[in-house]
Amino acid sequence: MYTPDGTSIVVRAQRRAGFEGDRWYLDVYDRKTKAKRTVFTEPDLSVEEYALGADAKTVYFTADNEGRRDLFEVPLAGGAPKLVKKGGAIGSLQAGRGLLVFTEASLTAPPEIFSLPLEENTASPAAKSPQTTTAARRVKALTDENRSWRKDVAVSAPESLSAAGAGGARVQYWLVKPPMFDPAKKYPVVFLIHGGPQGAWEDGWSARWNPSLWAAQGWVVVAPNPRGSTGFGQKFVDEISGDWGGKVMTDLDAVFDAVVKLPFVDASRQGIAGASYGGYAVDWILGHTNRFKAAVTHDGVFNLDSMSLATEELWFSDWEFGGKPWSEAARKQFAKWSPHLYGQNIRTPTLVVTNELDFRVPVDQGLQMFTVLRGNGVPAEALVFPDEGHWVLKPLNSKRWHESVFGWMKKWLER
Repeated sequence: MYTPDGTSIVVRAQRRAGFEGDRWYLDVYDRKTKAKRTVFTEPDLSVEEYALGADAKTVYFTADNEGRRDLFEVPLAGGAPKLVKKGGAIGSLQAGRGLLVFTEASLTAPPEIFSLPLEENTASPAAKSPQTTTAARRVKALTDENRSWRKDVAVSAPESLSAAGAGGARVQYWLVKPPMFDPAKKYPVVFLIHGGPQGAWEDGWSARWNPSLWAAQGWVVVAPNPRGSTGFGQKFVDEISGDWGGKVMTDLDAVFDAVVKLPFVDASRQGIAGASYGGYAVDWILGHTNRFKAAVTHDGVFNLDSMSLATEELWFSDWEFGGKPWSEAARKQFAKWSPHLYGQNIRTPTLVVTNELDFRVPVDQGLQMFTVLRGNGVPAEALVFPDEGHWVLKPLNSKRWHESVFGWMKKWLER
């Protein structure tokens, strides 16, 4: 993005080549001198979208922050970012003279468009944590396109909770109760594991994996943000690389154990589901515990060795596992963390979803998992989409996916 006078370019940039999960910084290049400077390094926020104010003095940006995507501002000259608005999930920034327009969604509502009057700021000293802006700001809703159906739909407000994970680290998770929740009842619980692994469950809306829709099936739904999750500092993100089945699994176990102690959760009816790395996590967990009554693994990594030269995500081997598939470092990682090596232990009824156009986690990964399940005599079904990639996006396919996934969970959790 050029500054209005054309003298500088503002870019979003990472520091470590070959690592797509690295932190994103805001850098400014002087076109005449070729000098580069970074707008801020503290606090540890990874910049997502950004927009330059009309006076070119202030940058507005979004960043994952504790399970939300918040809106911040920072002087272009450098200084301390200030929290302008806490999400939801804020995005699609557009700045004009005196006005910022953006979208915001939540776990209970799809995106709508909002506007925010701007009061441009001057530089402030560096700070270790984002200060909240003291300017009086009034957010105005510009659209309400989903009102017609939302008024007829019951949803539960999500709760942000935490458990002590590996090394005592705080592990945040979202808990969504079923509509018309009765605290005197005991409900099945389903844990949703996000992909990436450098990603996060945020207070945002999705047409694919929607915790509110899962909760509407009559379950308590839990969406954890363990090691590797974004929005909790880059160190937290980095600690999953080379450790796919390590600290992250301790983090997840801590959440599982905390949730099943809640008075309204039936510990005898636990389900688990995940996609991509989340599918890997499901595959790994099923080889190490029989605590779950039902599982769904969608486009999940099952055999690290065979996937390493089939995936188009070549940085998995180069970064996550220490080198090329034939290197000693990668071989050790495959031998340590590949779920297929624990396949003989899997006893949980499992639905496998895999897609023939998935070049990230190729179709054979799910079929290998399915072969192991059937070989073990475990109740299992496979749902294969010939016309989908890593995500199920076509409307009728999505309908089939939801019917199959929810049907499988109900079959085993509601017995």
